[in-house]
Amino acid sequence: MDELVNKLAGMGVSGLVLVGLVATSSYAGAVAITTSLALLGGPFGMLGGVVVLTLIASVSSMIAKVGVETFAKAVVKKLMDNGASTSSIIQEISNFPMITEGLKAQLREYVRQM
Repeated sequence: MDELVNKLAGMGVSGLVLVGLVATSSYAGAVAITTSLALLGGPFGMLGGVVVLTLIASVSSMIAKVGVETFAKAVVKKLMDNGASTSSIIQEISNFPMITEGLKAQLREYVRQM
């Protein structure tokens, strides 16, 4: 069990995603892993699931390196560069459920200053 935990810890966020999918699967053992990867991979099956886990790992690693705030500001700047209005961006920030109120306030201020 400890060896499995160490390997999953090395995988980081993608390991947590896989554990969550396996835990919610109605199967056990290798079948649970296989079906979880196939579910994650969508029409591309298990191989697609492996690719998605790899992408999750690389994106989460990048976010960890630059910081969530810097990453979020870069996304907001790209939205503005693409022509989104200030009010629509502020509304999106306010409605986004997965970030803290503190970060929402920082992002709204960032949008107003641009």
